[in-house]
Amino acid sequence: MMNGIGMKREGIEWLPLVSLVAAMLLWASSFVALKLAFRSYDPMVVIFGRMFLASLFFLPFIPSFRRIRFRRGDLKYLVLMALCEPCLYFVFEARAMENTTASQAGMITAMMPLLVAVLAWFFLREQISRLTLAGFLLAIVGAGWLSLSSPGDAYAPNPLLGNFYEFLAMICAAGYTVALRHLSAGYPPLFMAAFQAFAGSLFFFPFLLLPQTVLPSEFLLVPALAIAYLGIFVTLVAYTCYNIGVKHIPASQAAVFVNLIPVFSVLMAMLFLGERLNLQQLAASALVLAGVLISRHGGRKSSRQTAEPAATALTEES
Repeated sequence: MMNGIGMKREGIEWLPLVSLVAAMLLWASSFVALKLAFRSYDPMVVIFGRMFLASLFFLPFIPSFRRIRFRRGDLKYLVLMALCEPCLYFVFEARAMENTTASQAGMITAMMPLLVAVLAWFFLREQISRLTLAGFLLAIVGAGWLSLSSPGDAYAPNPLLGNFYEFLAMICAAGYTVALRHLSAGYPPLFMAAFQAFAGSLFFFPFLLLPQTVLPSEFLLVPALAIAYLGIFVTLVAYTCYNIGVKHIPASQAAVFVNLIPVFSVLMAMLFLGERLNLQQLAASALVLAGVLISRHGGRKSSRQTAEPAATALTEES
């Protein structure tokens, strides 16, 4: 009996870690898929396509969602979650990638954990230990070093504007994570991922009607497959995995895993594009991984102590 309980607890402990790493891996692969899709299709067409395709896969689950008991006051958190991500996040992300390089955008992405920590402390009353802060700083330094040591991209007409758009996207991602942390106590991850997909489809459909949006005139296999991958794996599977992870650990701890995205992006470039890591990039990647592990270790005890009081406090306020 004791062994069974121990195995169950160990499984719960590993579930959020595996889910979050899987989400980061899929989100990192989205850069390759987006580049393939953007070569032939308008960015707004690509974003709507991925949202709409993900919505189609969630349709069979709608009957099961009817059994969910909605709590009073949660509608505003659901709207905030979807508005932050995917809606505004993808708008700013698309504009950022049009103006700056991937390496500079990756450096701005490393600021998200600190933004989440501040919002989680302010709204969810999550405590931040010194060891967690040390892990944050180490991971951010590593992600910044990795971005700076990566080869530059010549297709960056306005890096300053692009980096500002990326910063706005990170604020949206931080707001999404905090809202998700509140909602995860009462709603299944699959429902929240479906809510995001449907909301994203409704939000981006009007962009297709704008005169500056170029609608596709022919079917192209590679860009179409890239959109399908973005809709099924990067949108549907990745958001579900991330929602599972945030359900079990504090929002501030889950956000640290975002620093794995630049590491995975460089590794995928090695595997699929033939690029090679230099010594600086290897050292920076190791620094990011160390920061994530240290932060996770430092927040393990505080996550058990603060997760329930934070959810209870927010429930009482709403």
